[in-house]
Amino acid sequence: MYPHLFTIGDFTVTSFGVMMFVSFVVGAWVLARQFDLRGLDPEAAWDMLLWVALAGIVGAKLYYVALHHEALFENPLRELTNRGGLVWYGGLIGGVSAFYWQARKRKLPLGMAFDASAPALAIGYGLGRTGCFLVGDDYGRPTESWVGIAFPEGYPPSTAGYFRSIGTQIPADIPDSAVLAVHPTQLYEIGLALIMFAVLWRLSGRLPTWRLFGLYLAMYGVARFGIEFVRAKTDLVVFGMTTSQVASLVLLGLAAGIWIRTREAEPRVAGPDDSARTAPPAGRPGGGDSSTGH
Repeated sequence: MYPHLFTIGDFTVTSFGVMMFVSFVVGAWVLARQFDLRGLDPEAAWDMLLWVALAGIVGAKLYYVALHHEALFENPLRELTNRGGLVWYGGLIGGVSAFYWQARKRKLPLGMAFDASAPALAIGYGLGRTGCFLVGDDYGRPTESWVGIAFPEGYPPSTAGYFRSIGTQIPADIPDSAVLAVHPTQLYEIGLALIMFAVLWRLSGRLPTWRLFGLYLAMYGVARFGIEFVRAKTDLVVFGMTTSQVASLVLLGLAAGIWIRTREAEPRVAGPDDSARTAPPAGRPGGGDSSTGH
């Protein structure tokens, strides 16, 4: 674990902050590449980066505050200004909302733009979870399996006392100060994100418009729903499911809706690695194959 990288004066640079920055930059690079493959202006991806990043961070913070409103009432300044407390689903909502606004503002074809964003979302998620692992955040429940990893300096440390405080059953003979090995759910999610990225990149340009984005929603929804079973969570809301599992079901519903709405569409035949994409579209020298946008 490397929660703190270095300090400049009173400002500490954290590994999570660095990885979040890297996730936005790499995500924008992948988006620019996907734009170019579809005959769209790749510079638009970089121009949209700031808006998407800011909206994603604000959305992640607001989602966290909504889930922990009691703490907000106790100390609103601390809860709103601390660098922790960011929830991925809130970031997804905020980032996608800003992306939609920017795409409309720039008159981009929405289906093509959102399909292009799917691989970027997957790789960005994996890099963000790398930051969570480095600071020891968002880990899973205690386990005696060989996969278990202890986070003695985690956020918070994976101690027996912490797990007891969130209602996890821990044997009485284990002291509160004992550091327990837990499921490294961050690593599970990184692996799943890389698989999603590989699948989405491979299928890019081979599906009817909107279906690539729908596929991302479905894969992420399934992955997150399953991961929640071994996460250290207490936010059970309905039928024993966590808020993230409920949100995952919403994503699966959206993905099913996209799939149904596009079932009459013509399938595509070209992928991002096909040589046909190297030919510039009419009216735009050096661009990708615009035929993939129909």
